[in-house]
Amino acid sequence: MIRLTYYDVENLDLKKGYELVSDKRKEKIDFYRFDKDKKLSCGAYLLLQKVLDEEGISKPEFKVGKYGKAYICNHEDIYFNISHSGKMVCCAISDREIGVDVEYNDPTIDLNIAKNYFYNSEYENIMKSDNPSNEFFRYWVLKESYMKYTGLGFNLDLDSFEIIIDGDIKLKNDKNNVKFNLFDVDDYKLASAGHFNTKKLEKYDDLIK
Repeated sequence: MIRLTYYDVENLDLKKGYELVSDKRKEKIDFYRFDKDKKLSCGAYLLLQKVLDEEGISKPEFKVGKYGKAYICNHEDIYFNISHSGKMVCCAISDREIGVDVEYNDPTIDLNIAKNYFYNSEYENIMKSDNPSNEFFRYWVLKESYMKYTGLGFNLDLDSFEIIIDGDIKLKNDKNNVKFNLFDVDDYKLASAGHFNTKKLEKYDDLIK
């Protein structure tokens, strides 16, 4: 089972949303100075809460793993991951380990990031693409979703594994049969890494009803 969801926080009523989150999440929201960051933090929590409610997951208790990945400790076989960028938040849930990433497709990105940190073949494919910045972000969200799937995050070096985009998307020398999903959402790229393929990406327009 997998569900991939997203929400644009631009029109989020922050005051109303703030009242619906946990005290711990309120502390995180309060940490941020700008409303745009407060909205992302609030929206990510509300989206996760909404999807878990729909799946019948009540009163989830959250803990954080060794490398910073959050998980639910009082419900077996429910895994989640969230990400945000720009004005977009996304949430993935599954009954097996999952990672998700969303990024604004910034055409001014410094492609030397890929040269210095990506696998060599990935950088070469980016540079020979008709749209290098677009190709860069395809690789970026796929790679980061995999890093989050493993639970290691950026403790796993970007150039320590190779993503192959050739019709299907796969991990070279993959022993775990990881499945990737990749979507374009307006000016954003969104990807997940886990154990299921899906063509469905769910959009939420309001999380406060």
